[in-house]
Amino acid sequence: MYMKDFTAKVISAEGNQVVLDQTAFNPHGGGLLGDTGWIDEAKVVDTVKGAADSILHVLEAPVGLTVGAEVKGKLDWDRRHRIMRMHTSAHLLSAIFNKRTGALITGNQIEPDKSRIDFSLEDFDRERMLTYCAEANEAITKNPPVKTYFMKREEALKIPGITKLATAAPPDVQELRIVEIEGYDIQADGGVHVKNLGEIVKIDPIKFENKGKSNRRLYFAIP
Repeated sequence: MYMKDFTAKVISAEGNQVVLDQTAFNPHGGGLLGDTGWIDEAKVVDTVKGAADSILHVLEAPVGLTVGAEVKGKLDWDRRHRIMRMHTSAHLLSAIFNKRTGALITGNQIEPDKSRIDFSLEDFDRERMLTYCAEANEAITKNPPVKTYFMKREEALKIPGITKLATAAPPDVQELRIVEIEGYDIQADGGVHVKNLGEIVKIDPIKFENKGKSNRRLYFAIP
């Protein structure tokens, strides 16, 4: 998750979409935006999932990349690192909301500048939700590590709260990727995260919204 640049070979180049034999670009999915950056001098404006588990690097404009050619990939690291910090913030918040209320995630969008999480909460109590955000910031000051590892699916599903999504189950694969915030949370997840909570610095709750029966939305930002 901390690889900022790499070399790879071009597998295909059709129009402004390029597939490489390996990549550090993370594709759009799970509420996270796709990475941006560069392949050689060409600007990558998005990264998305393609057919057969391929990863498509979407260029700003078509360029004459040759199949088999070696290229250098470089992430827009400042943007990627903010997404990592935001994503880990969302995991921490969801764990605390779940622990205090039993709330599950009904939606989310993780972006570099502002993110949101929707929770299945009966009561719309801003003061209580601010308390949960303060609890998250207290956890950040303790700077516990964030670990990622793989676990057999059947074993992972025995862990209470291994998924905190209201409508989605972990993928039907033999092994699940686990993200653990030591002492606070453990979830099945495939996205990018920081290696310790201290990198987040602080979570700033921006706004709470009532989105209908049992659905509350939190907008938050980071420095």
